[in-house]
Amino acid sequence: MIHSAISVKGLTKFFKNKEVLKGVDFEVQGGEIFALLGSNGAGKTTTVNILSTLMKSDGGEASICGYDVQRQPDHVRQSISLTGQFAAFDGMLTGRENLTLIAKLRGVSKPIQVADELLARFSLTDAAHRRAEQYSGGMKRRLDIAMSLIGAPAVIFLDEPTTGLDPEARMEVWDTIKKLANCGTTILLTTQYLEEAEQLADRIAILHGGKIIKTGTLNELKEMFPKAKVEYIEKQPTLEEIFLAIISKKEAL
Repeated sequence: MIHSAISVKGLTKFFKNKEVLKGVDFEVQGGEIFALLGSNGAGKTTTVNILSTLMKSDGGEASICGYDVQRQPDHVRQSISLTGQFAAFDGMLTGRENLTLIAKLRGVSKPIQVADELLARFSLTDAAHRRAEQYSGGMKRRLDIAMSLIGAPAVIFLDEPTTGLDPEARMEVWDTIKKLANCGTTILLTTQYLEEAEQLADRIAILHGGKIIKTGTLNELKEMFPKAKVEYIEKQPTLEEIFLAIISKKEAL
């Protein structure tokens, strides 16, 4: 029997008699980037915490790679990795030392070799011997994601991975996520940024008021609206586009 990479049915969660999740349902297929889109307080992080065994649900069912989250948490943990909203590395250690430490903790053979391969894969080789606290925002996020790949997890949870990053660093992280998916990794991404979901996701679920109110591809979601009226107007660049263009020109000099 072939299982979905992630299966969630009727998930509920209460905090102090307040129902935060009110029967959440969705499926994520292997190798898919699935975006859980919602405003602050919608329940995105709560959902991820339940699926990653950090928190217990009050009702419903959830499984990762066929393993029940409540009854088989050890199997689930062996199948996943989680990158939260804040970087989880040791700032006093170098990038290479952080990766080597995690590889040893996870019992990976040849931990130094694994660390060097990940540094190269995430374009951090030149900064390998610098303390991680000296990295830029984008580099810190790339190191964080690199650490989450050690042990080759089948499923990676990225909980608002670009919160607080500048536009250039955000682009770097988007690039990294796309490369992971191209290698067959299943990714559940939570975000409140509409553009992020649009750029990255194969499918999008909108979480609102503790429930999934719509799931589909970007095109399927667009079909919910009437066809756009065609008007010819002069398109002005956004401030973000201007910023990135100026940065690119300066780097080319």
